[in-house]
Amino acid sequence: MDALKQAMASAAVDVEATLQKVMESEDEPERRLFDSMRYAALGGGKRLRPFLVMQGAGLFSVSRKSARRAAAAIELVHCYSLVHDDLPAMDDDDLRRGKPTVHKAFDEATAILAGDALLTLAFEVLSHPDTHSNPEVRCMLVAALARAAGAHGMVGGQMIDLAAADREMDIGEITRLQRLKTGALIGFACEAGAILGQAGEPQHEALRGYAHDLGLAFQIADDLLDVEGTAEEVGKAVGKDADQGKATFVSILGPERARDQATMLVEQAAAHLAIFDEKADFLRKVAQYIVERRS
Repeated sequence: MDALKQAMASAAVDVEATLQKVMESEDEPERRLFDSMRYAALGGGKRLRPFLVMQGAGLFSVSRKSARRAAAAIELVHCYSLVHDDLPAMDDDDLRRGKPTVHKAFDEATAILAGDALLTLAFEVLSHPDTHSNPEVRCMLVAALARAAGAHGMVGGQMIDLAAADREMDIGEITRLQRLKTGALIGFACEAGAILGQAGEPQHEALRGYAHDLGLAFQIADDLLDVEGTAEEVGKAVGKDADQGKATFVSILGPERARDQATMLVEQAAAHLAIFDEKADFLRKVAQYIVERRS
């Protein structure tokens, strides 16, 4: 895993530099907004989704600049979602990535605006000619990220999640919830490289299959961490799903069966990548890392 950790660290440095650049500001009246955006997006997180973008782009010899910008865009959307998820009206969390959440470090109104700004900045980044010279490719990226982040993706999944505390859900409903809330954005991360590289349908299909299984494995690992991890390891409060009576993969399957399911999903995810041979080795390794992580 040392090579994987080095590759992830290198990608994180690249994405951090790109995020710094797209969030530059002068000493303006709205400076507080930019400060809160940078607080939310810089200096923390595993940068998993950007890593998936950059590895996918590498399969198709996409330029590093294009890959970094697409990777930065998805991280902006991810960070926006965390800022809004942490608000009192949502999950009401005080800790994120081991530090106070944005609404605690600033205030609720600023946190809402920071999330709004991070989200819209993502589409500004994707639509810029620096991301790709072909405007059709840029439009495809914008459309794909909009689907993944919106009512038919992450936001729709969050709506289902909010309602989950008031009723019992079966394994099929939980799977659909997580495919939207978590899996849709991971799906974009995995397929963005194929869009940038103008790849053929077989390559797109392989990456969609990989992303589907990876997203579910990721959520099972998250559910296990919520039960078995500590706030110090995870960087946020744990045990909240159980406290709120929410059904999860772990509450329905139990820890051992859930862990076995995650392992099976990782194997399935890796199998989808056969078309890419050894070029996809880091994508195979990151799937294993996801279910073994402690944060």
